[in-house]
Amino acid sequence: MTTPSILLSKGRYVARLALSDADLRAAQDLRSLCFRTSTLDQDAFDSDCAHVLIEDQASQTLVCCFRMMVLEGGRDVARSYSAQFYDLQALNSFAGRMVEMGRFCIHPDWTDPDILRVAWGAMTAFVDDNQVEMLFGCSSFAGTETEEYLDAFAMLKHRHLAPKRWLPRVKAPHVFRFAARLRRKPDAKKAMLRMPPLLRTYLLMGGWVSDHAVVDNHMNTLHVFTGLEIGAIPPARKRLLRTVAG
Repeated sequence: MTTPSILLSKGRYVARLALSDADLRAAQDLRSLCFRTSTLDQDAFDSDCAHVLIEDQASQTLVCCFRMMVLEGGRDVARSYSAQFYDLQALNSFAGRMVEMGRFCIHPDWTDPDILRVAWGAMTAFVDDNQVEMLFGCSSFAGTETEEYLDAFAMLKHRHLAPKRWLPRVKAPHVFRFAARLRRKPDAKKAMLRMPPLLRTYLLMGGWVSDHAVVDNHMNTLHVFTGLEIGAIPPARKRLLRTVAG
């Protein structure tokens, strides 16, 4: 199924697929700004992905971007960016089409919450157009120190761990095994305040995470593998997403 170049137009924003080298370079420039890299943020996965750009229609400013890699099923999951950091063999038996969403970022000067809503609407349109059954990726916490995120990690342990049949295993050399190490009861308010907005939305949709976080010194982040089975999204949430995407 072919995905149209314009995924969504909502209010002041339009979400579209990158169509040119200039579009891809604009996305890489925004990623470099958001991730504070000293060189252009680019890698070998860029050429295998569809890149989604969200622009302010009046000024044509690029305010958000992310990339989507379509996989025909779990047998292809080793091709993904996430597979560099997580042992994903448990997902090999997943039969449906999958999409890895990555490099998500919002311009630091743009704080409008509608940008994240439009991003999710665009993801929903892409998922529907490509008949995707699982969305996954790495959800990042800023910095590599765990202390300020302990309530968030405790919340992930108690409420949001992956089903055993899909649970990623440790692969990266430096990880924080929060499910094994944390004994604290999470403070729900503190947990949600420290939870990254993108991950928070995944969880509201019924998403789940790995039992450990990878310490990524190159990107200066802690990240957890995050999965969302499209069929498991609560009907009310699914209707809301499709209303945004419609």
